[in-house]
Amino acid sequence: MDKSIVQLVDELPSDNISIKVLNALNYVAPGQWNNLVGFDNSVRAITGETDPAVIQRIRDRAVSLYHDPQNGYQMAVKLYQTIDKADTAMATAALANKVGEKIGFLSFLSNITPKADVTQTIDLVLKIAIEIIAFSKINGIPSPNPQEFAKSLADNYQDASLMRMIALVCIDGLLPLGPDFLGKIHSILTGADVGAVAQNPVFLAVNTALPGNNPSEKFGFITQAFNSVQGWMNGLVAKTGLTPQSITSHLGNFIQIADDNLDFVAAFLDQTTNYFEHTGIQSVARAIILRSHSLVKAETPPPALQASTAPSSAAKSGTNQYGVSKNVEVWDEEEEDWYQATIEKVENDQFFVNYIGYGSSYNEWVGEDEIRIREHGSSDSNGFAVNQKVKVWDEDNEDWYSASIQKIQGQQYYVHYLDYDSSYDEWVDLEEIR
Repeated sequence: MDKSIVQLVDELPSDNISIKVLNALNYVAPGQWNNLVGFDNSVRAITGETDPAVIQRIRDRAVSLYHDPQNGYQMAVKLYQTIDKADTAMATAALANKVGEKIGFLSFLSNITPKADVTQTIDLVLKIAIEIIAFSKINGIPSPNPQEFAKSLADNYQDASLMRMIALVCIDGLLPLGPDFLGKIHSILTGADVGAVAQNPVFLAVNTALPGNNPSEKFGFITQAFNSVQGWMNGLVAKTGLTPQSITSHLGNFIQIADDNLDFVAAFLDQTTNYFEHTGIQSVARAIILRSHSLVKAETPPPALQASTAPSSAAKSGTNQYGVSKNVEVWDEEEEDWYQATIEKVENDQFFVNYIGYGSSYNEWVGEDEIRIREHGSSDSNGFAVNQKVKVWDEDNEDWYSASIQKIQGQQYYVHYLDYDSSYDEWVDLEEIR
């Protein structure tokens, strides 16, 4: 029987080579890395709850959510575990010839290129692809969408999730491939033999999780995945001044080297590549804890709702598209943008939402006019699709109005304003809609 999310978090190590490596990389994003272990401790740290009864209810709800096949939490953890184990096996085989060598710690790290550049590149881009798929599973996005992930990575990634991506850049990018790792990866992907890629052991391990009906389509997805985050990676390196030398310097400050270098090599092979699984479990746990806390401690409905009739599980409009546990986008009037959220409670025309990637303090009740469900897979290059609900800017009234896209022609959109008759339908430009 698979372990529960409670067991997985309780069994996370508090100190090993992976933890030391992540601690060493904390300088890249100070304050982001906190090795949060132990489920009850995680609940207290994430939610601020101290009542044992409430914590127990959160535990129970978290176990139920994790094992519910309609949610993607368990699959996300399995993906993190699978790619880490496959990558570790590759590294063990590639480094076997170094076991008989006497090499200093920093020298070893500076020259950690036992795998061919092509193999290392495939390992890295597959990790990016799995991160996108896991992100979609955790957040209830039906189809993995690299562009949607890239936006969340830039705007919302924090804590263990951010450190996982930083470690990816450092450990799987800069150290083995050098300062020009992005250009090297791009060049290798451009000239890669799809047939050879399909035989890569790491590719084979995660093959069934990759979108596509054949190796060519799956390779297309991992290439698209890399392209979507290439800008973020380049920005991280430029902003922080990351170099292989700076990484090895900080790693040397955190890891004590035994007199026998062979002991260190064995430990490195055995543990240092499981940062993906370790932080992946922490990311899944955080998402489940926040959602469980919202469900357990759902606030009292607004006063206007307290006098209403018995609560319903879906909007009174007669549809269940905005039912409990649905993933939606919520309009933020101040930011003039849509944010991903999960519906935790429904009362008539009001929806209690938990914003994905944000703490429960941001939970709030919103009206039906402020939420939408979007099918990302059918969007045009600007992220819009026919029948999609949008907000349209009215220059005369200086306000946003809800509308539905009826037609798309290039950069123009024919919209129907909700709650208005068709005489108000009109073409609007791209910059006028959100």
